Amino acid sequence: MALSTPLIFSADDFGLSVGVNEGVELAHTQGVLTQASLMVAAPGAADAVRRARALPGLKVGLHLVLVDGDSLLGHAKLAHITGPDGRFGQNQAALGFKYFFLRAARRELRAEIRAQFKAFAATGLPLHHADAHKHMHLHPTVAAMMIAAGREFGLTRIRVPAEPPGVMKACGARVGFGDYALYYWSRLLRFQARRLESARHVFGLKWSGHMTIERVRLLLRHLPAGSAEIYFHPAAARDAAVQGLMPDYEHEAELAALLALKKAQ
Repeated sequence: MALSTPLIFSADDFGLSVGVNEGVELAHTQGVLTQASLMVAAPGAADAVRRARALPGLKVGLHLVLVDGDSLLGHAKLAHITGPDGRFGQNQAALGFKYFFLRAARRELRAEIRAQFKAFAATGLPLHHADAHKHMHLHPTVAAMMIAAGREFGLTRIRVPAEPPGVMKACGARVGFGDYALYYWSRLLRFQARRLESARHVFGLKWSGHMTIERVRLLLRHLPAGSAEIYFHPAAARDAAVQGLMPDYEHEAELAALLALKKAQ
């Protein structure tokens, strides 16, 4: 099911830190940002919720964290899929293997996904959409559980990270086999989420963390027909959380791009 909105500017990692939250707020109030995805177990989640409640025009969804981030239930309840610190590891392939083949891991995964949706509901914010950190919902097991739990909490929209390689090639990006493979693999998620709304095209994968104003303007000149989402990782400052998890990302440049687009309107 396609979205009626032709172009969406969104932000990931809302709640990761105060610096990220400030970036999201600025990008919405002074830029073109229309929606953000909340990490409910992240250190800055409470601050993000407070800001979101004061920004009724900002559409907020769940940024499901099942890799490289904090869990909600902790290691005692997620012994097979988190480390002793209660965090999900960075190895997506290893976690994906567990999520697919280990019954105990799937049981824990299902519980964590539902817990994150429940925590989002507890904020009182309307659930606008859902996606996943590092697009872990491209994993069919994760997607199935995410959609099932989401429907229980009123989920109607989901991100299908389908970035057309031809468009990126036209923008001057190097496109290889992996880009095409990911694009076609996203069709499975689109089929699984066929009863939910989703943008036809999503941009931000190839240039993740590096969506500068020059690149965004280039992309806007080559946008294909149909609804599209462009996602960013804005932050007002590179604090410890941002530096530790994404040391090579240009968070402040991405915020500047969202502000510049507003000024150009």
